[in-house]
Amino acid sequence: MGATRLYTLVLVLQPQRVLLGMKKRGFGAGRWNGFGGKVEEGETVEEGAKRELQEESGLTAGTLHKVGQITFEFVGSPEPMDVHIFCTDHVQGTPTESDEMRPQWFQLDQIPFNDMWPDDSYWFPLLLQKKKFLGHFRFQGQDTIVAHTLREVDQL
Repeated sequence: MGATRLYTLVLVLQPQRVLLGMKKRGFGAGRWNGFGGKVEEGETVEEGAKRELQEESGLTAGTLHKVGQITFEFVGSPEPMDVHIFCTDHVQGTPTESDEMRPQWFQLDQIPFNDMWPDDSYWFPLLLQKKKFLGHFRFQGQDTIVAHTLREVDQL
């Protein structure tokens, strides 16, 4: 296995709603997702998470809480993705559309799982229950999960 690449995912989660972005281009285009991307050279995972949130949604995050870590493997792709998942309810600014993402608030009982990555329906319920988790998902293409593990943990 090659080196894993570090990625971030930030969910702005408020008591009644969550902010998702419609990915407009590139990897995962046409799906609702949290905000995030590759961690750049010289920045911490948390700094990368805040930068991507700002770039993609226009929001500035205060404290981020790490809630999960998932490794994604794609059959035929040498580089697994090591994704660090954060939650925050402290943001400043107004969600603003960017070249890459169109943000929209969703009520927690109206999360559009049919138009999200297939793994989201597995771990999102844990996130909403304020649980922490570790997972591994192996994909064939972008639509089919061929194997997965997911477990709750006390701390990350």
